[in-house]
Amino acid sequence: MRAKIKRTGATPIITAREAASLISNGDCVYFGGSSGGHAVPESIINALRDVYSEQGAPKDLMVVGTVPIGDWDTAGFSKLAAPGLVRRVVASGLSNCPALGRLALANKIEAYTIPQGVLAQLARENAAGRPGVITKVGLHTFADPRISGCRQSECSKEDMVAVVDIEGDEYLLYKTFPIQVAILRGSVADEKGNISLEDEAYVGESMSLAVAARRSGGIVIVQVKQVAAANTLNQREVRIPGVLVDYLVVDPGQRQTYATEYSPAYAGKMRVPDGTIAPLPFDERKIIARRAALELMPGATVNIGYGISNGIAVVAAEEGIYRSVTLTAEQGVIGGIPAPGQDAGAGTNYDMIAPQPDQFDFYDGGGLDIAFLSSAEVDRHGNVNVSRFGSKIIGPGGFINISQGAQKVVFSGTLTASGLKAMPDDGSLVIASEGKVKKWVKDVHQITFSGAFAKEREQEVVFVTERAVFKLTPNGLMLTEIAPGVSVEEHVLPNIEFDVIVSPDLKLMGARIFKDEPMNLAVRFHDGVGQA
Repeated sequence: MRAKIKRTGATPIITAREAASLISNGDCVYFGGSSGGHAVPESIINALRDVYSEQGAPKDLMVVGTVPIGDWDTAGFSKLAAPGLVRRVVASGLSNCPALGRLALANKIEAYTIPQGVLAQLARENAAGRPGVITKVGLHTFADPRISGCRQSECSKEDMVAVVDIEGDEYLLYKTFPIQVAILRGSVADEKGNISLEDEAYVGESMSLAVAARRSGGIVIVQVKQVAAANTLNQREVRIPGVLVDYLVVDPGQRQTYATEYSPAYAGKMRVPDGTIAPLPFDERKIIARRAALELMPGATVNIGYGISNGIAVVAAEEGIYRSVTLTAEQGVIGGIPAPGQDAGAGTNYDMIAPQPDQFDFYDGGGLDIAFLSSAEVDRHGNVNVSRFGSKIIGPGGFINISQGAQKVVFSGTLTASGLKAMPDDGSLVIASEGKVKKWVKDVHQITFSGAFAKEREQEVVFVTERAVFKLTPNGLMLTEIAPGVSVEEHVLPNIEFDVIVSPDLKLMGARIFKDEPMNLAVRFHDGVGQA
């Protein structure tokens, strides 16, 4: 037991290097924060890298992050890729931290990518002393132990997931694990260690992680931008009580995200005027986002995923309909406009930033009318892979929770990749050059979404590409729409490695999708009509 609950007095303020030196060999170190730097304690990550480089310790760590932490380059967890520093990484993905992902791919570290919502909920279950999360999330995907059990490297031997039977019904049990050190971030701490997140773009599961670490006999370190006098914080803005905080690290230069130093809109301290969000370039990605946006219905509650699907929020803002639906992002954004690009996970003009476990409770419980998600590979069974392909370990992020919980799923992605140039031409589409890589394959490399499980649950599934739209039917994938100017025989079927059903009622995708002007969705929404 390294920590004793602190009852009185000021919380010690230490340097980032001193914080890193509190970590012991073999510890499980859980870092708070999300993807592109949202509430990430970066200065302590930097210090851990430096201390290990100089001293060779602490080593053999189990490093955990609910959301993959990094800027897709050298920030975040990529800084911890020194040989021997990390023994095991557990996160919902490794795409943001490619250096650590390469170690996993080379089988030099153990790696588990657990669904983001499950990890968020595990923090809460861990805090409460329960054995794990029991859920159907992940059944029949690579998270299922009968397939891969969330493993992404061959040296990952421990079973972190099990199949359990409850009154004749099948579930997965994701097991909790002890946390020796929780390293979190807030905006302001008072002298007693109470932590506010008032300037953060993300709430996460901060209190749960602090409680879980304390329950394991571990310590809680929180990085903040500044320290205030005791008892001067707004009580309603305190997210971590001082009784749970052992040490503070002050970094006056901490950024809101890796890409943004500070946005009052991300902090919920102002609303941005309509029209201030930059439009998307008018290319094949925007075509897909525009066609997917036609699936929106007035009053719908939807999730906007990362990648191409993220552009749907921008299209909804351009069309003036984002207030007629409730857009959400898995990190906790409810309402408003989920942020695009590297700031994805933040939001502007939102109604609420929910704690991440609460957001996934909402998703898992069927709260989403539609989920808009991206697709990297699609196969003949209607399976989708976004978690591992080629030479990259991506991980599922929140994809598995979201895709299984939504009533309807719309997957977005180009039909081919690597060299594709598809240009809109005043109401039609011109395929200037075809991609060298086929994304619709006989069998996906890793199952992140199970088509068979979706059909079993009678879930509506739509696939939107730049040139065609498909639906998952009991008999297979059916081509239902084709872009004007595109040939089924020349541009669609030869780029799919399996047979698809061509609908006898094949329709043209609306010409307005391919014109660089508003689609007038606001008019249709005001008339109570969604898809045209």
